[in-house]
Amino acid sequence: MTPPVTSQDLLPSEVAFVTAMQQLSFGRFESLRIDNGELVLEPWPTTVRGVKFGSGDAATCRTAPDEFQLKHQVIELLEFVREVDAGEIRVLEIRHGLPFSMEVELRGARARAAKGDCLG
Repeated sequence: MTPPVTSQDLLPSEVAFVTAMQQLSFGRFESLRIDNGELVLEPWPTTVRGVKFGSGDAATCRTAPDEFQLKHQVIELLEFVREVDAGEIRVLEIRHGLPFSMEVELRGARARAAKGDCLG
């Protein structure tokens, strides 16, 4: 499968989630399910916004253009998700609107290995 490069390469669920990451800016998403390589957004995952007082990082309303290039971190996240049969991202940390780190639980008889991983 070809990795996504621009917003035009994304599934509707991926567009919604990339937009949510950009709007969150700093924080984390919890309990984000993956089914057949796609993010499950119903119900919406728990969203926890990080707030630092006096840092100038106040949340601002940002609107992304209709089409944009994906950052490397977003491509990596979506490539990983697309390779998972079933699982749950327990915690996905977001910094500057980009995925930074995650804890993921893989389920089922077989979890397809994400690029570069040596999983079952």
